[in-house]
Amino acid sequence: MKLANRFRALGALALAALSFLAQPAFAQDGEKKDDKKDEAAKDKKDEKKDEWFAVTGGDVYTGTGAVLRGATVLAKNGVIEAIGHEVEIPAEAKTLDATGQRVYPGLVAINSNGLFGMAAGDFADSVDPYNQRMLLALASGITTAGQSNTALKLKRRDIKDVVLRERYLATLSFSNSNPSGKREWVEKFDRAARYLREYRDWEEKKREQKDLKEPGSSGVDSTAKAILEGRVLARFNASNREDLLEIARLAQRFGFRPVIDGCVEGWTVADELGRAGAYAVITPRDRRDKEEQLVRDGGSSIENAAILHRSGVQVCVIPSTTGVDLGGIAGRDILHLPIEAGFAVRGGLTDQAALESITIVPARLLGVSHKVGSLEKGKDCDLIVLDGDVMHYQSLVQYTVVEGKIAYDKSAELFYAHIRPRPSDQLAPEARQDKGETDEKPAEGAKETPGDKPAESPKPEEKPEDKPDEKPKDG
Repeated sequence: MKLANRFRALGALALAALSFLAQPAFAQDGEKKDDKKDEAAKDKKDEKKDEWFAVTGGDVYTGTGAVLRGATVLAKNGVIEAIGHEVEIPAEAKTLDATGQRVYPGLVAINSNGLFGMAAGDFADSVDPYNQRMLLALASGITTAGQSNTALKLKRRDIKDVVLRERYLATLSFSNSNPSGKREWVEKFDRAARYLREYRDWEEKKREQKDLKEPGSSGVDSTAKAILEGRVLARFNASNREDLLEIARLAQRFGFRPVIDGCVEGWTVADELGRAGAYAVITPRDRRDKEEQLVRDGGSSIENAAILHRSGVQVCVIPSTTGVDLGGIAGRDILHLPIEAGFAVRGGLTDQAALESITIVPARLLGVSHKVGSLEKGKDCDLIVLDGDVMHYQSLVQYTVVEGKIAYDKSAELFYAHIRPRPSDQLAPEARQDKGETDEKPAEGAKETPGDKPAESPKPEEKPEDKPDEKPKDG
């Protein structure tokens, strides 16, 4: 009996020891689980909530040729998620009612000066997001601009991700006035083209000949090589017929697409420029007289943009002044891109090509057409809401949206709020009551109620002398 009691006591001690040894392990497992829960909660807290934005009810001109009446543009985190008529809008989305107005892609200015409040340099560190010129540019519908061959977003009160792309355009000096420069660039392109051919041959042969030496790139101009590879666009400044022909033939010879600033006499050699796949950056209102001693066509033409476009040249429109000019000739600075494009329409350019000349074409020239320049799914939600045709000089930008956020609201700024202020019927009914405003007249087809009519002022009593003399009756 005593022996059995001893065994029982030993068993109890063993169980107690085992339970004591097991406790740290259980506690450690519990601590791990708690840590995982804390990390998950922290990750969930740190997880950024999606930001939804929708523009509803407007006539959407996508910039691709399509026009959607009364459609919706829905953006998620600044990127267009959907465009159409039956778009499901999340409950937490911020909405902008554009009913009765037009929605266009944000305008793109290939050249700008002073919009970002600084000279050429490190844009990410020196952009002034409170610059008055930037506000005026947004008020004119510009959402992207090029400065010093760098594409930049116009973001008010924000300096994050301003730079879209750097140095996509390389300016080349190539004209009859600089024959040595022309000869030098021909030699550079020739050497770069020879190297690229040798390099492609080497890539083909090295599969079979493992020890084949790679061709050397010594003496090959990096800019010429980048242009021939399509990584950079060659930009020329030329306006007369002879220089334009030389540039077109150079581009055809070496197989690259030139960008030509000026191009005043481009209409005289439009076919050659079209075969070269050229881009023309023009100012439709530029005027240049024909040289009297020449028999051939020459000088400027208001049909320049239309003729170039018909020949396959992509036209980009810029004003004569690339800065904001508040004291110069009205309508000739960067704030009036649509007016300049409107003059191209006057010369025969189609409305669609004119819209492209201030949106998608300059976006291509800056190398950012995959993000801006048209309203398409997957692109940045950069758009403008106007009260009329974008080409009409009386149309005003009501809202400018950059990456799904309102960057400009006409009624909230001092510059244009007083010009055709928005009618009170765009306010909510409770807002109209708070302001003591009523509709001037009911909607067409609606019945008037006593409250709709303004109170009539009492008529003054007629005095006998005010009454007209009555004609005496005959007889």
